[in-house]
Amino acid sequence: MSNLPKIAWIGLGIMGSPMAENLIKAGYTVTGYTLEADKLERLAAAGGTAATSIAEAVTDADVIITMVPASPHVEAIAYGPDGILAHARRGALLIDMSSITPQTSVDLAKAAADKGIRVLDAPVSGGEAGAVEAVLSIMAGGEQTDFDAARPILEALGKTIVLCGPHGAGQTVKAANQLIVAVNIQACAEAVVFLEKSGVDLTSALDVLGGGLAGSTVLTRKKDNFKNRDFQPGFRIDLHHKDMGIVTDAARTVGAALPVGTLVASLVASLRAQGDGGLDHSALLRGVERLSGHTTES
Repeated sequence: MSNLPKIAWIGLGIMGSPMAENLIKAGYTVTGYTLEADKLERLAAAGGTAATSIAEAVTDADVIITMVPASPHVEAIAYGPDGILAHARRGALLIDMSSITPQTSVDLAKAAADKGIRVLDAPVSGGEAGAVEAVLSIMAGGEQTDFDAARPILEALGKTIVLCGPHGAGQTVKAANQLIVAVNIQACAEAVVFLEKSGVDLTSALDVLGGGLAGSTVLTRKKDNFKNRDFQPGFRIDLHHKDMGIVTDAARTVGAALPVGTLVASLVASLRAQGDGGLDHSALLRGVERLSGHTTES
């Protein structure tokens, strides 16, 4: 029998499935629950155990990891008679890796403490590729002792793992991350349209830009999306729209001006309103093309 902690995983989407599979590869026993039957089948095929309810998944777990889209989803799986807090054992560690509002994380930690359950907020950056390759950046909020206990598990999922402060701090840093990513994608998209309209070979241009000060992880990860107009979702516009709402609201609360971020948030919202919410966030290119009077709609 393994001496590693038993893990319950709630939420097996684009990110959650490969992350859970990486824990299985690392030797952890993983019991998962999600609403999609095919995702449960995938987990079982990878060596995990499919549960039929949250209660079944978490009852015997030492560590519970959640990876769902937004604050309402976290609240739905955490609270109520069928939720995590009602069925997890005292002393269990709940690691929420969803991207939600900092206040939601703070509230969850308080509610869990009343049940004797420890909590970390630990959102991630790196997209689907980072999840598959186990090279995610993980920004955590919570107690140092809980972070230390979770670290071996997090090391099976990512490469840059940092405790950023108390409960909610991880979510605040993730909001800043999403601000930087959105602005970066928008800048890259504008550059792509400018280059193409100028008649420059796009592949050569992006290669040389990537090797200079303009280079970034965003450009490296997304340049093929731009070149091929491949917008299969690694991280959907819908989710980035949600995240831009988080960062603009949080910035307003603390009195931080986001002049560029607010504009890009509007551009993300516009793209979503035009029906592109299910596409990868690199589809911000489509918005620039429309504004430039040139589209390659698929």
